[in-house]
This record gives sequence, C-alpha cells and structure tokens, in this order.
Amino acid sequence: MGTQPTYGPTVLLRDEWDNWYDNLVRAFGGLADPGERELDRSLTEFGRSLGVWDAGACVGTAGAFSFRLTVPGGASVPTAGVTMVSVAATHRRRGVLTSMMRRQLDDVRSWGEPLAVLTASEPAIYGRFGYGAATFGLEAEIDTARAGLAVPAGTDGIRLRYAAPAEVLAECEAVYARLVPTRPGMLARGTGWERVALVDPESARDGASALQCVVAERDGEVTGYARFRTKLGWGSGGHDGTVRLAGLAALDPASEAALWRFLFGIDLMSTLRVRERPVDDAWQYLVSDIRRCRTRQQDSLYLRPVEVGAALAARTYQAPVDVVLDVADAFCPWNAGRWRLSGDAKGAVCERTTDPAELALSVRELGAAYLGGVPLTALAAAGRVRELRSGALAEASVGFGSAVAPWLPHGF
Repeated sequence: MGTQPTYGPTVLLRDEWDNWYDNLVRAFGGLADPGERELDRSLTEFGRSLGVWDAGACVGTAGAFSFRLTVPGGASVPTAGVTMVSVAATHRRRGVLTSMMRRQLDDVRSWGEPLAVLTASEPAIYGRFGYGAATFGLEAEIDTARAGLAVPAGTDGIRLRYAAPAEVLAECEAVYARLVPTRPGMLARGTGWERVALVDPESARDGASALQCVVAERDGEVTGYARFRTKLGWGSGGHDGTVRLAGLAALDPASEAALWRFLFGIDLMSTLRVRERPVDDAWQYLVSDIRRCRTRQQDSLYLRPVEVGAALAARTYQAPVDVVLDVADAFCPWNAGRWRLSGDAKGAVCERTTDPAELALSVRELGAAYLGGVPLTALAAAGRVRELRSGALAEASVGFGSAVAPWLPHGF
C-alpha cells in the first residue's frame, strides 16, 4: 500500500461555499431546505470556516461562530461555536477531522477566545479533542389529560394572545436577551440569529402545523412567549393531539406559569412534547403528577477550555476556592501542567504555579465541570478526577457549582 495523502485545511473562500455546503449536507443525510440553506449562508463566518479539498472536491468542513457565552457569575465570555463539521465518507480515517480540529483550536487561541463549544451529532468523537459534556437538556412527554398545574399567585393577571411569530420577533428577542445573563450556557444572539427560531420548513413538521406563537403580557409589556406546533390525532377514545414546544421564555414566574398552563390546556391536545429545556425547568415543580411526564435528560453543549488560565479566571465561584489543578491536555499542550485557581463570588485568578498539585484531571473533565452543571465529585467517582490533597475535591466541587442549571437554549 502507498502512503496516504495528507489533507490540510484552508480558510473557506466565498466562491467555495456551495461546494463546501453540499459536502456538509451530504454528510448529514443529503436533505436541506432552501430557506435553511440561505440562512446558513448568511450566518457563515468565512474567515472562521475551514475546508479540506482533494482534487477540487470538498472532503471536510468546519466552522466557528463568534459567540459570547454566559458563564457562572453572569459574565459574557468570547467563545468559538464549533459548527458545520463533516468529513466525506470517502475520506474517513485519513486524519481529515484531526487536521481541522488542530487548525481550528490554534486559530481560536490566536483570536483570544478562551472557550470553544459545540453540539455533537456523535458524542464519542469529540472527547479526544478535549470537549466534555457541560450541559444537559430536559425532554418530556407530558400526559396533559392526567397531569395538571398548580400555578403561583399573579398568574391570572397575565394576558395571553396569539401573534404571528415574525410580527413579535423583536419583542420576543428582547425577553430572551434579558434572560441571557441569568443562566450559564446561554448564548447572546448576534445579528441574524433571531431568524433561526423562525425556520419552519413544511418538510420538517411531520404533519404538524406551521409554527405558532403566544405572547404573555402585563400592562401592555411582553413578558414571555411560547413557540409551538400542534398535530391533531384521533384514537379509539377520541382526540389524541400533540403540542410540540419549540421555545419558551419568560421574565417572571407568573408569566412562565401562564404560558405552561396554556400549553397544557389547548383543545383537542392530550400530549405536550418538550425538548431541550433546562433540567431545573420550573414546570416540573408546578405539575400535579411528575410520573405522567416521562422525563429524561439528553447531553447538549460540549465545552473545551482553549486557554485554561483565562477560562477559569473568566467565571466566578459560588464558594471560595484555592486549589492547584494538574491539568492534562495532550491536544493543546500549552494548557498542560499545574494551575493555581483562587476565586469566590466576586472574581477569580488562575495562574501557572510550581506548588504541589491538589486535584488532577484532564481538560475534558474541566470542560464538563466548567459551567457548574457536572460536579467534580461525580467525575471523581467515575475515576476521571483524582484528589491529591484531602478535602480539595469537596471544596472545589462546591465552588464550581451553579445556583441554576446551565442550559443551551438552541443548537448552532
């Protein structure tokens, strides 16, 4: 056998986009709605996108959106949103993906962005590049015929009204923007990203209605919204329709409860299907019978510290921490070694040190724990974190935690 050729990624040019995108579409099943294609083109950041080429054909794609990610403490941190990653089936196991990940992380570091995040179509792929599962999404199939809600005081004072999703987009985006600093894992949406929530190809509805929207109002101000689709169904016992929630946000408990109560009570519907919600979502504590809700969790956002010192100093800690971390990072060796992290709820410092290590972990585990949703103690129980000083694990685990569960509100 001859030597396999080496494939090096290059920055995507505008006149290469169609070829590049066609390779991406083929890798993800070969179907793309024209509206989604146009939106993806408008969101592509060409100077941050890579392609791998073989004899003029695109065989690998990768991009990195310019995001700002909320971290514990509320700071909005520059973050590379890794996206549109694909390798042609004809070029698997030839180092194409590794070459793109190598170039991309080098680029992200040069851009001064301490974090990289992604959502994984195949979770097993990205651990070897240092990405750890940092947020999880709640899924539920709620039997609304049997499970009711006990709503808080003030809910009856909220006015609900139907509105065309596009007509109230600005008001809904304003609600979302006010919530971004309140929960780790949320993304500040830049120009153009508001359109993602309105993509509604008929081919993807599986017989459900077009996207609908209801807004919550108090004294004429929009305080929340729910986007959803309905699918009518009939069984031997009568109506058996399903509501499919596409997005919900609210500024206060009463507005949120009013929206959930509405979704539970739509005529001819007996099931509410919920996807990609926070694992501590409020409706779980309003519902009369959680067993009728068939809940489960799904991995969501994967996070990698690109610059360990800057990443750990960018967030705050809910209890004081003063710990020396011995970090392993074979793929980005500039992170490897010992770091002293000192911080509390007001701020943090993370610098190189020669002091003895107190906890040992890889950058993957650091990424999983970074947003506060995965306890260091749980990772230690799995053998992924080693305590080198008695008491260091419990102290650090409490400090790394978050008062609210981290959550990625939408994919990218």
